[in-house]
Amino acid sequence: MLITYLVPLVLVLMFLAASIRILPEYRRGVVFFLGRFQAVKGPGLFIVIPAIQKMEVVDLRVITMDVPEQDVISKDNVTVKVNAVLYFRVVDPEKAIIQVEHFVNATSQLAQTTLRSVLGKHDLDEMLSERDKLNDDIQEIIDASAEGWGIKVANVEIKHVDLDESMIRAIARQAEAERERRAKVIHAEGELQASKKLVEAAHVMSANPAALQLRYLQTMNDMSNKNASTIVVPLPIDLMEAFRFMRQAKRASDQGTSQE
Repeated sequence: MLITYLVPLVLVLMFLAASIRILPEYRRGVVFFLGRFQAVKGPGLFIVIPAIQKMEVVDLRVITMDVPEQDVISKDNVTVKVNAVLYFRVVDPEKAIIQVEHFVNATSQLAQTTLRSVLGKHDLDEMLSERDKLNDDIQEIIDASAEGWGIKVANVEIKHVDLDESMIRAIARQAEAERERRAKVIHAEGELQASKKLVEAAHVMSANPAALQLRYLQTMNDMSNKNASTIVVPLPIDLMEAFRFMRQAKRASDQGTSQE
């Protein structure tokens, strides 16, 4: 008699154990009734009837996906190896299960093809210097394509751009040449500014002979402070002025004689 009631009780308990589902806050269950979509359930406790209902569990947390290394030919025909990281999450569990098979794998393949196509439209210099812009372009394209799958792309980051050894040496030579060019330009600009200042100083000294005398004495003082065996014989500037006046007078007299 006891066995007669015990067997149905055990069957009912096994049925309830197989039917009860508990989902945490970050998961949702897509329930199908006889193969047709019924509802998205969770989180919490609910019942799924075995053999009649089937449930696919979807995680709503952000998924971090490492995009495998891709061989990319840039716009200027340089072969590089690029890998990236993709952050995305499911915002519509119904679409993620019904619209695409294995949405994680599909998103990975989409990210790889988008990475190659976008980077192939840019030069090597843009890949190295404008990563933020490239990240935004890749994210926008993947997000627009995966929107129909109920997936939202949060961020895309290019991690590494690997070059061949020959290309690294070529870039190093280019950078060295660029630094030499900048050094020559800076040196030329310095010479130009110094020449302008010297011209201004010459105008000031020519207007005031005392300034030239003071500069002359300052130069003599600087030379005397150095421990050198050079012998300097000071020559008065007034004497030089006398010779200059004599030369001008001689030139004027020569011109007068030639006119006669």
